[in-house]
Amino acid sequence: MATVRDATYDVLRALGMTTIFGNPGSTEEPFLGDFPADFHYVHALHEATAVAMADGYAQATGAPAHVNLHTAPGTGNGMGNMVTAWHNKTPLIVTAGQQTREMLLLEPRLTSRRAAELPQPYVKWGYEPVRAQDIPAALLRAYATAVQPPAGPVFLSLPMDDWDQPADSPPAPRTVATRFAPDPERLGEFARVLAGSRDPVLVFGPGVDRSGSWSTAVALAERLAAPVWSAPAPERAVFPENHTQFRGVLPFAIGPLAEALRGHDTVLVVGAPVFRYYPYVPGAHLPDGTRLLHVTDDPDEAARAPVGDSLLGDPGLTLAALLDLVPPADRPPPGPRTALAPPEVTAPLSADALFAALAAHWPADGVLVQESPSNLSALRRRLRITRPASYFTMASGGLGYGLPAAVGVALAERDTGRGRPVVAVVGDGSFHYSVQALWTAARLSLPVVVVVPVNQQYAILKAFAELKKTPGVPGLDLPGLDITAIAAGYGCATEVVETPDQLGSALAAGLRADRPTVLPVPISTDVPSIL
Repeated sequence: MATVRDATYDVLRALGMTTIFGNPGSTEEPFLGDFPADFHYVHALHEATAVAMADGYAQATGAPAHVNLHTAPGTGNGMGNMVTAWHNKTPLIVTAGQQTREMLLLEPRLTSRRAAELPQPYVKWGYEPVRAQDIPAALLRAYATAVQPPAGPVFLSLPMDDWDQPADSPPAPRTVATRFAPDPERLGEFARVLAGSRDPVLVFGPGVDRSGSWSTAVALAERLAAPVWSAPAPERAVFPENHTQFRGVLPFAIGPLAEALRGHDTVLVVGAPVFRYYPYVPGAHLPDGTRLLHVTDDPDEAARAPVGDSLLGDPGLTLAALLDLVPPADRPPPGPRTALAPPEVTAPLSADALFAALAAHWPADGVLVQESPSNLSALRRRLRITRPASYFTMASGGLGYGLPAAVGVALAERDTGRGRPVVAVVGDGSFHYSVQALWTAARLSLPVVVVVPVNQQYAILKAFAELKKTPGVPGLDLPGLDITAIAAGYGCATEVVETPDQLGSALAAGLRADRPTVLPVPISTDVPSIL
């Protein structure tokens, strides 16, 4: 007779989820024992690392990923990156072991109390099946919940003595739609407003990339002859950044953002919240006389927008529908941005000089994963993303995501057969949050290259302290971190890079290697403005 464990693995096979990320614990061993030969267990050394690897893998493959955690402590360890997965809208199925049912009343060691509530509110659904036999069907429901818009993580708590129980008949396979079209009446209204606008501006967000809609976004921008901004603090690139109509990334504070939109009578926001703000800089949300139109597949984003009229719909389907309804604009397109002057090369390098060198040696089909908050403006100025699904970061603002996510993306590039080169830019502060990911990358022989700007400080926090006039904050300097020794200890190739030419040769060698490469780059300790 088939067991619950047998039935669960069959469901995972049917869903194409034969890769499992995790760090094994005692409450998970009954599920993981006699691990099937057709499955791949991606071993992380910490649960936060496992969650971010699964997030990167899911985003790069375009399919949900499964991460297996260790009861309450492991769920707690992974929680920071589950918050990021929620904000990233990444479909993850997160399972965690639970103590034996027969002892749960006693709350023995490693019991997860109120397990389904523990990861709330950062999962779309949390559940602990009432019967062992419900696990396969609960897994199907979890999958359907995770992939429907807005996509996101779900959580199942699974008692360790359920796996050997006899299974019910297998649940019937079923599918769910993952895209929905906009309301035709409101769509027509949006099209009429855009057609009658004297000076519209487009603001695209990560939903454009997630829906595979770059080409449609470009076609609409060209039809409207409108400038294009990226929504502030995007976790994905949204438009070819070498296009003459692209203007850059909007500032993420209320007053400066509104100022950037001044002069436009209509703002169309697609696939982003309105807006993702961080430091509080007061002001009007929009310039006087400006109307905002908002397209999102997330009802919560529509509900919390402080201004504008919202339309629920898949970003890609909505862009395509607008393209059919809006006539070509009778005006010339905006000209290109002013070209940046080459940065001065100093010793140590400035952030601009480092990223100009990275851009000069960037592989044509490269994928960038970044987590260097204080250097982000310089990175986005100098390295322009020109292909879809080629830029990933954390929407949550929490550190510890970038390095393991890059490992997940690199594994996805291998598993899908695309083989695109993956480069991570991770600040020396962020690097140490999930540094264990290097071990997994080395064990999997992934040729991911990690560029580490080394300024020996939390420069983003110093910038925030300057903005908020809070001097004397402790713990903002990071002396005595030997990144090369740590990287070598995890099995990586490593080299300190000090010049642009050295970066080019080291990057090329790293992308040809059979293991990860870590490249610490000493940079200037100047603190950039947070805005």
